[in-house]
Amino acid sequence: MTTMHAEPTALRPLSAVAEARRAARAFLAALGQPAIGREQADTVVLVVSELVTNALRHGGGAYTLRLAARPGAIEVAVEDPSPRMPRARTPDLLEGTGGFGWHMVNDLAHHVVVTPGPEGGKTVRALLPR
Repeated sequence: MTTMHAEPTALRPLSAVAEARRAARAFLAALGQPAIGREQADTVVLVVSELVTNALRHGGGAYTLRLAARPGAIEVAVEDPSPRMPRARTPDLLEGTGGFGWHMVNDLAHHVVVTPGPEGGKTVRALLPR
């Protein structure tokens, strides 16, 4: 199993999301070819982007990203300090305030689990095919 861990970030939200995407691409590149195809890699990066964005927007402004390569899957885990559980909401097509990401993560992943943390907070784990 190959893992990557990023410490909690204090970067501005746009910088933090871009850094999370770069970290995910670097992690996937380190797996080597043909460990994961381009389409699967793009899916992993998209899920990382969505989960980190949600952590920053709804989870208290900080996150920890963990990636792990498992047989047949990539695990994306994003921890944030908020105990509020993610919830699906109707996507907002008129105001543009979101509502698409959680649906998308659940559609792309084989399995999504939200685990409350021992001191508050939570970890969202998505298992993606490889």
